[in-house]
Formats: sequence, C-alpha cells, structure tokens
Amino acid sequence: MSRFLEVAQAVAEEAGEQIRAAAGAGIAFEHKGTIDLVTAVDHAVEAFATERLRAEFPAHLIVGEEASSAAIARPAADQLAWYLDPLDGTTNFAHTYPQYSFSLGLARGTELIAGVVHDPTRRETFTAEKGGGAFLNGTRISVSQTGALSAALIGTGFPYDRRQHVDFYLSYVREFILTTHGIRRGGSAAIDLCAVACGRLDGFWEWKLKPWDTVAGVVIVREAGGTASDFDGREFDPYGLQTLVSNGRIHDEMVGLLKKIGAGGEGRGASISPRPRLNRDERS
Repeated sequence: MSRFLEVAQAVAEEAGEQIRAAAGAGIAFEHKGTIDLVTAVDHAVEAFATERLRAEFPAHLIVGEEASSAAIARPAADQLAWYLDPLDGTTNFAHTYPQYSFSLGLARGTELIAGVVHDPTRRETFTAEKGGGAFLNGTRISVSQTGALSAALIGTGFPYDRRQHVDFYLSYVREFILTTHGIRRGGSAAIDLCAVACGRLDGFWEWKLKPWDTVAGVVIVREAGGTASDFDGREFDPYGLQTLVSNGRIHDEMVGLLKKIGAGGEGRGASISPRPRLNRDERS
C-alpha cells in the first residue's frame, strides 16, 4: 500500500467515527440551494480531513466540497490534487436515512491515482490505487458477471436542478426501467460507485456530479475490473457533466441507450422535455 492510500484510509476511517458519533443527534442543517443541504458535520469533517492532508502532503492541492466554489478551476495537469467529500449523501444524513459516506480521491490531472470511500453505517471501507486492485475491508473485490442490460440492476441519482428539468431526467429513468431488471436511487454517488465495484450494482449513471463525488469511486470501479466513461463512451473526465460506470460487460449497451435517450428517446416514444442548459457551474 502506498503512503497516499495509507494516509487516505486512516483519514477516512477517523472521519467515519466522527460521522457515526454525530448521527441522529438532533442534526441541524442549512440550505446551500433550494434542496441542497449542508450540516455542521460536513464542515467539521472537511476541516479535519483537510488539516490531516495538508500536514502529510503540503504540496498537494485539496479540493473539498464545502470549501470550493460552484465553479471549480481545473488544476494544472501535473498537480496532485485530493478530492474530498466529507459527507456524500448529506440529505440522507439530515433525515437519518442510513445511506451516506466519506469519499477521498487523489488525481494528477485526469489520471486517477487512489481512492477511499468509507460507509459509516455499514462500517465498510473501499480502497484502491492505480494498478493495485480494489478492496472492501481488506478483501479484494470485483465487478459483477452480468452480461446483458436486460438482466442488470442499475443505480442512478438526480442533480440539484431536478425540479427545473424533471421531465428531462425522468426520461432517462423511464428508459432504464423499461430496459433493465431494475434501477435504484440511493442518494450517495460514492456508495453507488462502490456498489458497482463489488457487484451489488451492474452499472450506474448520473448527470452533473463533481470531482469530489467521483474520483475515489471511479478509481475503485476501475481497479475492480469495471469501466468508466461519459454517456458517449468517451474517456471519463472528473470535471465533465456525465458519469457512467459499469461492470464493462454491459457498458456498450448502456452507452447505446443513453445516446438514444439524449437524441430524443426514439424507439419507445418517451415524452422528453426540451434539453436543459447543463451549466458546469451549477452545484450537484
């Protein structure tokens, strides 16, 4: 295990202890947007993790969700950067729904190097580093063997502008309901990505995630044998608007379906609203 991953795992597990200690204790929250919440736990855990990372790696950039502005500047291609989500699934946490996580990933430009996702409610820690495999609580994991989209269980999520573009996002849900074995919406993208990595889900798609949502989870998916891209099958970009991961076996089918929906839902007569303005500066 590299020093990067060793430190990241220690930080994630201590953060998990802090989150567990705060869970259910009369959680107060504020609104960052109409339906986008933040709690004192988000701020406290991010401050703790940032302090630890700066002490260990003073030359590294740290991009935390709560400290970052909506418009995130892409780091230089040779800059090592940590992407930190102190509490992925804050709305779940605020409502005491047990589906939230701590996510910490390391990248150099678009090269994803290492990632840790800790699920405090299940006490599960997912880890991976480039070329080293993916693990759950120290046991190697791999993606599912499902070979057809019709037999697949797929995860998804909805951006924070969903009230403005509900018909657009639901057009995707409709087609996946008609095509797959089922879809799930858990509320923590980092956990969903890890669910693909360990075979609990066969694939996952979502619009407008941020790098702190995806960097760690995508490293884990890739090291578990899965595939990551945008909706057109192009190389995954943590600063892009589209996240698609799968076990690899159904990836082409998912790309094909996503392209069809984006082109207007031909073939099933889906009722699709006009395509929304998907502004990179909107928080998600």
